Amino acid sequence: QVQLVESGGGLVQSGESLRLSCVVSGDIHLINIMNWYRRTPVQPREWVGFVSNVGDTNYADSVKPRFTISRDDAKSTVYLQMNNLKPEDTAVYYCAADLSGRLDLIWGQGTQVTVSS
Repeated sequence: QVQLVESGGGLVQSGESLRLSCVVSGDIHLINIMNWYRRTPVQPREWVGFVSNVGDTNYADSVKPRFTISRDDAKSTVYLQMNNLKPEDTAVYYCAADLSGRLDLIWGQGTQVTVSS
């Protein structure tokens, strides 16, 4: 069974960087696509981007080219590198895994990112 735990959130100033981690317990190779989403009071679920099991990536226009998603299978971890953060990036960030044979995504508990102006 795959479980996800995010970490790395915090309070930063506009223009700074953060790297979020999503640690996978279970077999990371069961994950076809690892998504990152974020939630704000205004937008309950905004897709941020994904990395596939072969390393392909795609991003929402709102975060290009500031955000980068990568995965380290040896560490069973997926990363979200966020550069040049803006106040509008303030949100709870979640990783969500798409597994073979499942119609739903598996979600982590989320990590809060707050960007002050």
